[in-house]
Amino acid sequence: MSDVTYLKEAEDASLEIDQEVTEAVREILDDVRENGDDALHRLTQKFDDIEREEIQVSEEEIEQAHEALTEDERAAIDNTIENVREFHEEQLQHVEGFEKEFEEGVNLGQRVVPVESAGAYVPGGRHPLVAAPAMSIVPAKVAGVEEVVACAPPQENGTIQPAQLYAMDQAGADRIYCVGGAQAIGSMAYGTESVTGVDKIVGPGNIFTVEAKRQVFGHVGIDFLAGPSEVLVLADETADPELVATDLLAQAEHDPMARPILVTTSRDVAEETQEELEAQFGRLRTEDTARESWDNNGEVVVADDVDTAVDVANDYAIEHLQVMTENPRDLMDDLYNYGSMFLGDHSPVVFGDKAVGTNHSLPTLEVARYSGGITVGTYLKTLTHQQLTAEGAATIAPWAAKICELEGTHAHQLSAEARLPDDESELSEEAQRIKPSD
Repeated sequence: MSDVTYLKEAEDASLEIDQEVTEAVREILDDVRENGDDALHRLTQKFDDIEREEIQVSEEEIEQAHEALTEDERAAIDNTIENVREFHEEQLQHVEGFEKEFEEGVNLGQRVVPVESAGAYVPGGRHPLVAAPAMSIVPAKVAGVEEVVACAPPQENGTIQPAQLYAMDQAGADRIYCVGGAQAIGSMAYGTESVTGVDKIVGPGNIFTVEAKRQVFGHVGIDFLAGPSEVLVLADETADPELVATDLLAQAEHDPMARPILVTTSRDVAEETQEELEAQFGRLRTEDTARESWDNNGEVVVADDVDTAVDVANDYAIEHLQVMTENPRDLMDDLYNYGSMFLGDHSPVVFGDKAVGTNHSLPTLEVARYSGGITVGTYLKTLTHQQLTAEGAATIAPWAAKICELEGTHAHQLSAEARLPDDESELSEEAQRIKPSD
């Protein structure tokens, strides 16, 4: 692009998965499908070095997780769950069915109904995400999913991290299982003696989890395939470089593969932000991860004007789009490829990630070109229906029969013609003209 200058550029990111990972995941899924709980116990021992008597988390473990947290810690988690619930309940009010008589005797419509069961994967990793259960479980329950099961990997003590387990319970999970990785995805997809199989699986995870979701797709539904976290800060000359750097680092600390990107119309902001990043690294307890992310994947792009900057942002189709300009709402209509947008200096990505109520399970690696993140709609099916009167059928039948004649689908043609009236005088002049000949 001729109207931009890259002060820092990284290699293109993609979700291409190494063949060794693909084959390893296939072996895990086959093992779980064939051997059920026995495979889960063996794989948990192999990958997590944990032996559990039961895969399902007990009520005693859940109660211990409650007691392991302070009142303030529980209140913070409860607040996030309530905010997520309130937002998704409002979201549900704007997802509607309908029925309409499109022409006399021809009633068509749709119903919006939840899937019967859903599985939520809650990742562990270097920073077990406490807000993650709210993001996947709460929308499912709001949508009306009858049974929501959740899986999370064990920690060193053999059970799920207390804050995550408390959040899974409070968010409304009906069954919770202490199993992680590809084997967790396989257990929810195929079911085992202990783990309830589901209709749809959602939630982020590492490359093995992502590949497992890809391989079970078709047998069950999934939300989408997501890679490491991404943020693009779109800034003009009014942006505060210190704040921009702080918000870039908030995503960089997620993972060495995270992608922090700055697109700005101001070269001064670009250069000062890079200086600020260097100054702030040393203050982070997560410096090693954040620095590796920035060094390998960080980008700084200077655009000649705001229109060009907007075009660049749309080309990235980024997970988190943070607009730090003088009038951020002025750009909303022109920005359309992103997972979630954060408008202005007072709306950092961390609020959406942790507490405000919108969903943080979002598309990465340009998936935002064609898909959004988890919503109540993730758990809903749009089912169409039709009911025609005899008069309505007489109107449609000749058209349907003629299409069948053109296709050569004779049984279909006969099905349509069976709805033609015995007395052709009942047909409109146009219907009589198109009616297939005997």
